[in-house]
Amino acid sequence: MALRAEKKAATRTAIADAALALFLAKGFDRVTVAEVADAARVSVNTAFNYFPTKEDLFFDRQDEVVRRLADAVRDRRPGESPVAAVRRLFLDELDRGEPTLGLSPDVGAFWQVVEDSAALQARARLLSQRAEEALAEALGGARWRAAVLAGVDRALHAQIRDRMRAGDDPAAVRAAVRAEAETAYAALARALDQAE
Repeated sequence: MALRAEKKAATRTAIADAALALFLAKGFDRVTVAEVADAARVSVNTAFNYFPTKEDLFFDRQDEVVRRLADAVRDRRPGESPVAAVRRLFLDELDRGEPTLGLSPDVGAFWQVVEDSAALQARARLLSQRAEEALAEALGGARWRAAVLAGVDRALHAQIRDRMRAGDDPAAVRAAVRAEAETAYAALARALDQAE
């Protein structure tokens, strides 16, 4: 059973890696799923079994991204507030260089592909909306709290994206975003934790 799961994970990774290489080289709209399947040495049906849409091939970690804030709130430590849990998650991701933060010099190419595709821009907005909805559910339906927490998270991610695209040094970006995150979460803690 474990071997089968490993093989499936390896196939999924191979398809996603082949897709990303093609998207970065040619642009999202100029690549077909058949080309991705060929590059990954799988059938088109196999590619669709792992990734139901072409957008899924590009945002291959979307489920993880959608769940991350909600999971942080659900799995928070005893006595830990939602703000503290989300702060801890973000700072941990920053410290370990979580790939989805985009603290890599080549992240500009990834975001350029998104910028050049209306379909990917729409998917990015949908993922953001789904993440906020999942967070609201984890917060017991408090949509306004979810909107505020998710908004700060989006702003911090945008700061990373913009500075990395501008060619800033990853270590400098990490330090600046850490300071910004500390300020933002301290303000949120004062506002939201008192409103509970």
